[in-house]
Amino acid sequence: MSLVFAPVRIPVDGVHVVADRLGPTTARGIVVFAHGSGSSRKSVRNRYVAEVVAGRGLQALLLDLLTEEEKREDAQTEAYRYDVRLLAQRVVSAIDHLERNEPDLPIGLYGSSTGAAAALVAAAARPHAVGAIVSRGGRPDLAGDALSLVLAPTLALVGSEDPLVLELNRDALARLGGHCRLEVVPGAGHLFEEPGALEEVARATADWFLHYLPLWRGAPARL
Repeated sequence: MSLVFAPVRIPVDGVHVVADRLGPTTARGIVVFAHGSGSSRKSVRNRYVAEVVAGRGLQALLLDLLTEEEKREDAQTEAYRYDVRLLAQRVVSAIDHLERNEPDLPIGLYGSSTGAAAALVAAAARPHAVGAIVSRGGRPDLAGDALSLVLAPTLALVGSEDPLVLELNRDALARLGGHCRLEVVPGAGHLFEEPGALEEVARATADWFLHYLPLWRGAPARL
């Protein structure tokens, strides 16, 4: 399998955000990674998951949701990391960029922590562009009223030793407009640092996207 790695610049609101794109040259879909609070495209955990996804025949777009200037300010003040509306708009810009340039490539969204909320809000804004969603240790509750507008099949992965986030996910998933599943990873905490936990996350993530993205034909799969 021939793999590509390329930096990408995506225009948004008069500025650009950057991303790393990796995966096979002939892919069956692309997964946009929306990182969580204070994280970036260099996240070791998300890069590991992205590499597993790429090895299974999909491309991954590891997207920085903030500009370099915004990241510097956020490191000092945390002004942006919980601004779900702003983060979601950046994800929407990435979706629009992909649709303009590769309209036949199915799009999935993968979000961690607050990035999961951003992914869900973006999916609600572009319901016919997003074919599937995966949340890892996410905060879907922060997506608010957008949850009922999410049509794409959604998988939420939460550690069994992360009780608060687990409860928040149960409540939020009950409000989703489309098919969803909560998968609890035994013995895992919020960051999935325990032996084998992140490997389980990566396997489940790739399985979910490989199952649902091929079903996308201009609208999310409905069960």
